[in-house]
Amino acid sequence: MKFAFDHTNLNVSDLQKSLIFYSKALGLFEQRRKEASDFTLVFLTDGVSDYKLELTYLKNHNGAYDLGENETHMCFRVDDYQAAHALHEEMGCICYENVEMGLYFINDPDGHWIEIVPPKI
Repeated sequence: MKFAFDHTNLNVSDLQKSLIFYSKALGLFEQRRKEASDFTLVFLTDGVSDYKLELTYLKNHNGAYDLGENETHMCFRVDDYQAAHALHEEMGCICYENVEMGLYFINDPDGHWIEIVPPKI
């Protein structure tokens, strides 16, 4: 038996705002969508790997999600670390930086942390 990564799911409170963020900040784009009466699922892709980010918009959920003390995060490796850092700085979404380790984190509109690391050397 062999398992393979397929996708990660995040609940979002404003689907359009999240789609704009993930497109601008990480270059992700919509691969497919599923509409239901009480929710919308949007699967985003990087166009390179088979892995997807699934954004779930619950139509009857009001307000922000309580992320608690969960320090779960996604990580993206970027080919031009300096350009990515400049973009994220311009967007105002850098929430933590560790210069010594050569990495930083950005926040999406719902407060989910995303780690950004340079190319492997």
